[in-house]
Amino acid sequence: MRLILFALGLCAATPAAAQLRAVPAQPASEVEALRGVEVFLVNETAAPIADAGPRQIEVTAVDGTRLVLERVPGPTPTIAPGGFAKARYVPVSVANVAIPPSDQHPPAKIAAEETVVQSSTGTSSAFLDRFEPHEPVYGVFGTGDSGGKLQVSFAFRPFAEDAPLKLGNLRFAYTQTMFWALREPSGPFRSTNYSPEVYADIPFDETTRVALGWRHDSNGRGMVDSIDVNRIFGRVEKSFDLGGDWRLDVAPQAWFYVGRFGTAPDVKDYLGYTALTATIQQKDGLKIALTGRGNFDTRRGGAELFASYPLAALGGGVGFYLFGQAFTGYGEALDDYRVNDTHARIGIALTR
Repeated sequence: MRLILFALGLCAATPAAAQLRAVPAQPASEVEALRGVEVFLVNETAAPIADAGPRQIEVTAVDGTRLVLERVPGPTPTIAPGGFAKARYVPVSVANVAIPPSDQHPPAKIAAEETVVQSSTGTSSAFLDRFEPHEPVYGVFGTGDSGGKLQVSFAFRPFAEDAPLKLGNLRFAYTQTMFWALREPSGPFRSTNYSPEVYADIPFDETTRVALGWRHDSNGRGMVDSIDVNRIFGRVEKSFDLGGDWRLDVAPQAWFYVGRFGTAPDVKDYLGYTALTATIQQKDGLKIALTGRGNFDTRRGGAELFASYPLAALGGGVGFYLFGQAFTGYGEALDDYRVNDTHARIGIALTR
């Protein structure tokens, strides 16, 4: 049945005069479309075309729901004459009217308008479309000297996707990790890691991304006890579809150090030069991520485990995750990078 629908789409998706036809596979329903819809980009000309496809298209699901699909960001393919390429789209809204046809296919853009929110604290504004999740945002708590661990993290895209000189790949990111000594009088924050980053996030295909950039890690202290770590890093992430909404992501990373280390010239002996992250996740379900890093020469390093489950899946419209975090080894907190610790904590996360 799908082959018949695809063949009909080839005949009727766009006028014959169009240079590039976008032919979507027909999803069974909006729920199925949320997993991604495969769209065939057919070059009907006698010359190669470099085109990522239209930003948005309309499709009618098998159950009659009319959907507006938006292209997932990715590389721009060069399609040979008479050939085709595949793109992935996800729904952005349910359509009541058709999208006017166009012979031109502009690349996906980040909205230029700011988002305005009115609340009891007044009016706030931001370019929210430019913010992205980075490392997990969570608050977790453990027994004994594990205490609490709080983390905030985000990435910001200063340029639109179609900016010249590939500036659309640029990201500014910031992560702050705080260690809360709950069992001490007044419950002070005993240590804080500050980690700004600048990097280019480059898509190679739908399953592979490469990042190149600079990261600074600091304990935020003064001249007497400052720890400053500056690294130039490279990271590759490869995603594998395991079927049944399950996915495996593997991300090796390597770096070298630049600049001074403050009062910790031996910190590289504990943080090492390489890391590997492996993540298995079910869409809207369980996610488990394990990261290991270390120095092969000194045989010192650390490993961190995240486990999360969306509470929205349990009903009630809850918009966060049940979150578990565990660490063993050296360097969880920069202030204690020479201490070999093991901690386990549980709490909630806003992103994962």
